[in-house]
Amino acid sequence: MITTLFLDIGDILLTNGWGHEFRRLTAEKFQLDLPEMNARHSLTFETYELGKLTLDQYLNHMVFYEPRSFSKDAFRDFMFAQSKSYPEMIELTVALKKQYGLKIAVVNNGGRELNDYRIEKFKLTSFVDFFISSSAVHMRKPDKDIFKVALDMAHVAAAEVVYIDDQPMFVSVAESLGIKGIHHLSYADTCKKLDSFGLKI
Repeated sequence: MITTLFLDIGDILLTNGWGHEFRRLTAEKFQLDLPEMNARHSLTFETYELGKLTLDQYLNHMVFYEPRSFSKDAFRDFMFAQSKSYPEMIELTVALKKQYGLKIAVVNNGGRELNDYRIEKFKLTSFVDFFISSSAVHMRKPDKDIFKVALDMAHVAAAEVVYIDDQPMFVSVAESLGIKGIHHLSYADTCKKLDSFGLKI
């Protein structure tokens, strides 16, 4: 019997928090050199997601290492504003929780400030029971230990859990622990895969 649903936030419940397309839009908006910005991002973002840099420190490394004609607040506001919800997926998660009494847990890679903003903005605490975020536990997917922490927090066996993620590697890591995985491609496809695990909506 499935008692628990683990799922990612980015590209599942919400858009990706700070993906390459959003960085491109941000570079255009603030007239930044995109290749340089991406290079600096790649050197520091994992450290930010692990909770070892604050957002201010990350932005200092990526953008504000030299004077700019715009403020850090303006940059941060635009960065945060790129997050949008996927209402169908949120409604599906809420329906699964209600119909089957599932525990709902988010297992995600996310820097603290951006992650907290997204959780609050889209009221994810209204249906998610707990969050295992990389910036809080100081480990990030694909490290299988983050899934072990999630299992311990949920106090369930791996066989009781379905995990939904858009990244097939992360799904594979979860499956290696005995968790049932769903590689999310679309709302309809995920509904079909949930049905195969006895979670029909």
